[in-house]
Amino acid sequence: MEIGIDSFASAMYGSNALSSVDAMEQLLDRITVADQAGLDNFGIGEHHKKEFLDSAPAVILAAAAARTKRILLSSAVTVLSTSDPVRVFQSFATLDLISKGRAELVVGRGSAIDAYPLFGFDLKNYDALFKEKLELLLLIRDQEFVTWSGKFRPALNNQPVYPRPLQEKLPVWLGVGGTPESFVRAGTLGLPLMVAVIGGETHRFRPLIDLYREAGKRAGFTPDQLKVGLHSPGYVAATHENAVADYYPGYAELWTKLGRERGWPPVTKSQFDGLIAPKGVLVVGGPEQVAEKLLRHSEALGGVDRFTFQMDNAGLTHQQLMSSIELIGQKVIPLVNQK
Repeated sequence: MEIGIDSFASAMYGSNALSSVDAMEQLLDRITVADQAGLDNFGIGEHHKKEFLDSAPAVILAAAAARTKRILLSSAVTVLSTSDPVRVFQSFATLDLISKGRAELVVGRGSAIDAYPLFGFDLKNYDALFKEKLELLLLIRDQEFVTWSGKFRPALNNQPVYPRPLQEKLPVWLGVGGTPESFVRAGTLGLPLMVAVIGGETHRFRPLIDLYREAGKRAGFTPDQLKVGLHSPGYVAATHENAVADYYPGYAELWTKLGRERGWPPVTKSQFDGLIAPKGVLVVGGPEQVAEKLLRHSEALGGVDRFTFQMDNAGLTHQQLMSSIELIGQKVIPLVNQK
């Protein structure tokens, strides 16, 4: 199992709030440490909100590429519905050249809708935009000269798209939430699947992942082509007790704040305890507990090829995040891989 980190480039909040300059510098330091610690990948999300600095993920990843040597650098996710596939491909092909073949894309429709009014797109076309733009992105990836026409973008007539990446085929993962159609689409296209699970119990996604694998098999793809990734909130400390003590206060603060905005009740400790339980979504604990949970999730879902921690959304300090990354590299990854 590949193990990595996803970040939304948070400037933190409350007592840990940072200037944008300091937050970006610390993020780049964490990516560098992740590379040195042996983590497999680091992803940067895409949001267009005050509390996040990830509106231009390819720029952040390019800066990280200059500081790192081996770690894969990915979006997490690129909101393709509100982006131009030509520019997305060019940005990540350029990143691939800078990083010497370490760029990847995770594309999706976006769970937040802030990009749609910002770039002038109608939410009524939420799925149609993504379907059309994904088709064009994959065509550009596979062909240097592109002839294409659609509803939401001017046509291309034998138009070359440059630069081309170092990798023969730039990896494109499909980021999904919980809609069956998205899982089937990924399988039909033979794209690796990145499943974002942020609440409840992870094993409940097994029927959807089975849909993905069945659709891929019907489309003629082999099991080794149908990779499954899992993205969830998590944090590793020296002991389980330390991890809970570090993580819970910021997690409760963040999700209670979100709850006020969306009509949810405040987070309680009993709810949190359920989420860190063996089947719960939060991958929080000491190295042994976290490794066991990752293996349990993989077994429940019929095999997981990649897991990414989302850690910088719980008010943790830079030093806590750095320590967690080092523990993942030094202890969690060996424990998972020895099983």
